[in-house]
This record gives sequence, C-alpha cells and structure tokens, in this order.
Amino acid sequence: MTYIRLTIALGLAALTAACGKKAETPVAAETSQAAPATEAMSGDMGNMAMAPSATSAIKAKGHGTVTAIDKTAGTITLDHGPIPEAKWPAMTMAFKAAPAITDAAKVGDKVDFDVTLVGSAGEVTAIQKKP
Repeated sequence: MTYIRLTIALGLAALTAACGKKAETPVAAETSQAAPATEAMSGDMGNMAMAPSATSAIKAKGHGTVTAIDKTAGTITLDHGPIPEAKWPAMTMAFKAAPAITDAAKVGDKVDFDVTLVGSAGEVTAIQKKP
C-alpha cells in the first residue's frame, strides 16, 4: 500500500513540475550520412502559396454605410458587407482614414470603399458615394 502511495505521489510531483513547460521537440535520429543541401531543397517551390503574415497588407474593396466619423481620431465607422479578401463577415467597424476621406463622407452615406488591411486593422484609402 505504501508503494502505491509513493508511486502516485512521485507521479503527481512529476506532472506538477512539468506544468508550464513547453513541449520539447524530439531530436531526430542520427544517421551516418547527412543529405547534401541541394537534395534537401530540391523541387519546384515557385508554386508554393505563402500565407499572409500579420504584417502583410491586403488590398480589398467593400460596400457599406457610414455610421460615424471621428475627425479628431481620424476614423470612419462603416457598417459593411462581407469582405472576402480578408475572410471577414458583414460587420460594423471603425477604420483609420485620412482627412480627405473623413471630409468627403457624412453619416448615412451609402458608399463603396477601398481598404488596406494589416492584421485585424484597416485603413480606408478611397471612398465613393453611391447614388
């Protein structure tokens, strides 16, 4: 009975000690020969699609309604439809915008707009009122 308690206590101590540690990457098995660098990197990588990083800018177009303009903060809030290039659903959000854009629009305007997206933030770079 004491042996079982000791085993359980040691197991719990080991688990507690492992909490918060990152998993270690297993070391690859060693071989007697290393592959030449040209062999390891062969193939056509020109067709490989690269996922956009958080700092990659995406150009997109949207359609929506101006719901707010904050000239002091330099933002325009748009209730917009889906933006497929960003994989965004329809939503209402504030975007950075240059003074020329905030001056050209007013609350309630139905607009088409160009936006540059970086991560989850965006900046309206052009805006056109719909008739």
